[in-house]
Amino acid sequence: MLVSKKSTMNASLRNTLLLGVAVGLFLGLGFFAFIYSKGYSYLTNNPAACANCHVMREQYDAWLKSSHHSAATCNDCHTPHNIVGKYAVKAHNGFWHSFYFTTGWYPDTIEITRFDHRVTENACRRCHENITAAISS
Repeated sequence: MLVSKKSTMNASLRNTLLLGVAVGLFLGLGFFAFIYSKGYSYLTNNPAACANCHVMREQYDAWLKSSHHSAATCNDCHTPHNIVGKYAVKAHNGFWHSFYFTTGWYPDTIEITRFDHRVTENACRRCHENITAAISS
């Protein structure tokens, strides 16, 4: 009976230790990846953050030369105009951008998703309401 309790305690301790190591490893690698990829820059409103990833360089350069450069940042067009929606979209897109960039499974030509198209169209309609009001009617 005593051996059985000791064996169960050792197994429990071992499992707790393994779980702790696994969680620590996961969090440590996640933190390293976040810092290495400058993930913190995506929490800002700085358009240069969108160019951290080399596949967005053309889009960033085009924005710099566009008429929107003086009027809108990436977030003005590509995220909802409320704090919860903005960071929910940034978190969703950030995860998938990181996943595809890390795995290399992104297409040569970047294409907007159906969801992001709706977000962007809503932003266009919001900023250009005086023009788009007649179209929506």
